[in-house]
Amino acid sequence: MGVVAALVRSSFLVNAVYAESSREYGLTSQQGQLLCVLMAQPYGMGELGAMLGLAKSSITGLVDRTERNGLVRREPDPQDMRAVRVALTPRGSRLAEEFYVETCRRIEELPAGLSAAERDVLADLLGRVVCDNEVPVVFVEPHRP
Repeated sequence: MGVVAALVRSSFLVNAVYAESSREYGLTSQQGQLLCVLMAQPYGMGELGAMLGLAKSSITGLVDRTERNGLVRREPDPQDMRAVRVALTPRGSRLAEEFYVETCRRIEELPAGLSAAERDVLADLLGRVVCDNEVPVVFVEPHRP
């Protein structure tokens, strides 16, 4: 299999795991992504749109729906009183942590057929591709025991 097919098919594989995990937690995939992004810190609407690759109207709708579910809240931006930042609520933080841990567990199982050394090489190569393409941190590094 060539690199293009391997990358595209692996993205479909990860997205499928993400979608299944989201459904089980009563979330859409985009809500799951939003919660994972916000685990690191609150972000402004423009930042969230750029990180998630969504237009202004789409990120507004996503935040509105997630806010109605009590998972996020809008708060004033201390740097710009005209702007708001989006932050996890306590309920959203708990759900985000549970969702994150379970999703990491499932994704960690995907390369189960590889040796530890092969997994290290895979992580190194994919990490270089991600860094070379300046992909924003939309999913924090899983905690290692």
